[in-house]
Amino acid sequence: MLPTDSTKKLSFNRCIGDGDLVIVYERHDSMKAVKVCQSSVLQNRFGVFKHSDWIGKPFGSKVFSNKGGFVYLLAPTPELWTLVLSHRTQILYIADISFVIMYLEIVPGCLVLESGTGSGSLTTSLARAVAPTGHVYTFDFHEQRAASAREDFERTGVSSLVTVGVRDIQGEGFPDEFSGLADSIFLDLPQPWLTIPSAGKMLKQDGILCSFSPCIEQVQRSCESLQSNFTDIRTFEILLRTYEVRQGKVDSLPHKRKKHSNEVSNEQDNQSTAAVMARPCGETREVFILIDMLSIQKLSAGCLERFLSDLVENAERFNRGRGN
Repeated sequence: MLPTDSTKKLSFNRCIGDGDLVIVYERHDSMKAVKVCQSSVLQNRFGVFKHSDWIGKPFGSKVFSNKGGFVYLLAPTPELWTLVLSHRTQILYIADISFVIMYLEIVPGCLVLESGTGSGSLTTSLARAVAPTGHVYTFDFHEQRAASAREDFERTGVSSLVTVGVRDIQGEGFPDEFSGLADSIFLDLPQPWLTIPSAGKMLKQDGILCSFSPCIEQVQRSCESLQSNFTDIRTFEILLRTYEVRQGKVDSLPHKRKKHSNEVSNEQDNQSTAAVMARPCGETREVFILIDMLSIQKLSAGCLERFLSDLVENAERFNRGRGN
C-alpha cells in the first residue's frame, strides 16, 4: 500500500512483485486480500489463477483463469483494505473515515494519537494521510488485538508509519511522552469522557480532538467533559445511501387521450419503454425514470455522467416525497 522501498513509488502503475499484497476483485461485493507467491494458485468459481501470471503486471490488471474467467488485481488502498480486513471489532467505513480525516485536518507530517486500534480500519487511512514524514501512535488495551493489528500493518506496508501500543487509555490516559506534541487525537472508546482530560494535555495549542460514539448518551457525556477545555464543539451524524442505476424496460404509462388511427397499429410495439432505473441498494422499492434512450446514446461521456448523477438526485427526491 505504502512501499517503504524508496525505489517503489506510491502509484497504481507499479508492477506486482512476488510477496506483494493484492486485492483480488471479482465484483463490488466479492473481494479478498491475497499475498502473491510464485508457486501458489488461487481457486474460485471462475477457475484456477496462477500467481506466477500476476508477477510483473501493473496493479489494475485483468487476469484470466484456466477456464477463461477473470478477476482484477487491485492495489491494497485503505479504501479497499477496509472492505476486506478481518473484523476483530466493529469498524469505521469510508464515509466516516473520510469525514474524520478532513475534520481532524490531518496532513503529511502530522503526529496523530488513536485509541482504540480495533481492527485497524481507520489506522491505515490515518497512516496514508500523515505519510511520508508523520506518524500514528495507536493504542488498544487488548494485547492479542494489538498484535493482530501489527501483523496487518506489516502486510499493508504501513508499519513504518504506525506504532501500536498496548495500554488502557481510559484508565491510564495517554503516555506523558506525547504531552503537547499531538496534532490530532481520535477516540473510539466506550467511555471517551474519561480520556478527554488526558487528551487535552497531549494536544498542541491548536490541536483537534475527535470522539466517535454510536450512542447519543455517550455523545452527551463527552460534550459535557469537552466544555471545560475545548472550544468549537460540534456533533455530526453521517448517513450514506448508495443507489443502483441501471438500464431496463418498463411498461408504458397509460395515456388518457384517444389514440389516432395511425397509433393503433403501433400499440404492440409500444408496450415497453426504455428507461434508466434508480433504486436504493438493499431496498425493494424502485423508482422508474422514463427517458428517450436514443437521446442518451448521443450524449458525450461527461454529459452522461452528469445526467446519471441528476437521475440519482431526482430519484432520491421522489422517494422522499413518497415517504420512503
